[in-house]
Amino acid sequence: MFLNKLKSKNSKSKKRLGRGIGSTKGKTSGRGHKGQKSRSGVAIKSFEGGQMPIYRRLPKRGFKSIKTNHNTALINISRIQEIINKQKKVIDSKINLLNLKKLKLINNKYTKLKLLGSGEIKDKFDIEVNYVSKSAKQKVEKLGGKITLIK
Repeated sequence: MFLNKLKSKNSKSKKRLGRGIGSTKGKTSGRGHKGQKSRSGVAIKSFEGGQMPIYRRLPKRGFKSIKTNHNTALINISRIQEIINKQKKVIDSKINLLNLKKLKLINNKYTKLKLLGSGEIKDKFDIEVNYVSKSAKQKVEKLGGKITLIK
């Protein structure tokens, strides 16, 4: 069985235009007489008879970047330091997305976590993240902390 050998059940041969008066599509080929629409190579798309077209009536709004990832939570090192200062039990367990969600520090809609390097840290901690910036990695490893990357 080949695709080019398949026969369609409802295949109807196209009406051949401009093949004489007897074909019912002869002479003007169903385009009427004269005017722009009777000529070849002319299309009047979105023309509304002189009225301001809808694409010009409506305002241009916004821009949606393809690259933005809406399911990644961004967290700075300074924010993690604040969390450690307030809740000492966080240091005992590994800091990860699940623990941050349990403590209600990150919204449940996020599925990934990215660590950013803004701010300073004083305590050593271990963290599991999907992504990490260079500066954040340097700051954490400088104090002897460990970053585990999850794929």
